[in-house]
Amino acid sequence: MDFLNFIDFEITDVLDIILVAVLLYYIYKLVRGSVAINIFLGIVIVWGFWKLTELLGMEMISSMVGAFMQVGLIALIIVFQQEIRKFLLMIGSTNFANKRNFLKHFKFLRQEGLTTSTNIDEIVNACQKLSETKTGAILVIERNNSLDFIKSTGDKMNIEINQPIIESIFYKNSTLHDGAAVIVNNYIVATRVILPVSNERKIPLKYGLRHRAALGISEKTDALSLVVSEETGGISYIKNGGFAHFKDLEELKTMLEEDLI
Repeated sequence: MDFLNFIDFEITDVLDIILVAVLLYYIYKLVRGSVAINIFLGIVIVWGFWKLTELLGMEMISSMVGAFMQVGLIALIIVFQQEIRKFLLMIGSTNFANKRNFLKHFKFLRQEGLTTSTNIDEIVNACQKLSETKTGAILVIERNNSLDFIKSTGDKMNIEINQPIIESIFYKNSTLHDGAAVIVNNYIVATRVILPVSNERKIPLKYGLRHRAALGISEKTDALSLVVSEETGGISYIKNGGFAHFKDLEELKTMLEEDLI
């Protein structure tokens, strides 16, 4: 009955399970909403089957599945290259030193009453005004991954967020309206920023270059993006490489608050 030895739990076993659970949670979070989620679930199923055959002593099938898992490692690195990059960026982020930002990685442990320092009301109200006049705009909000690599492509700023400032930046005759504005905490730190464009072919044709740029930065980092369409005036909320749908502006504010805490 040696296979029942796993019942004798030790503190290291509990720690091992917790670490694996946290790792799987963040891997799932990175691939959620993308095509890679199906591949991830497939890998989990195959890995579980492999361990089950090992536990039951089915050596032949276990060795075959084990060989498949080992040979497929290189292919997995290629398939998940964007997700691996985002994961490493998250781990290597210097923002871990900050207690507030550290708690962002463990939302289930966050303190009650913890609020974001970013003035979400001013951002959403500005987007509403820009939407009414069909003024195109793209706002990128930094979270845990540093956006220094895109800030350098635009003009550096250090302006506290308020509705008139955001509207004036994207005013059609303004010299700053081209490109994206980057927000860190409660400050606009760069304008006219050039973003990487997504190559995803499944994006509906009704979305233009602004939306592709917002999707592109959300594929490479954990940044949040708000896009106002110049053609329709519609407001889009983009994160984790996809569109986050909302019913009204109040729900959008709630979603932003949850994602920024």
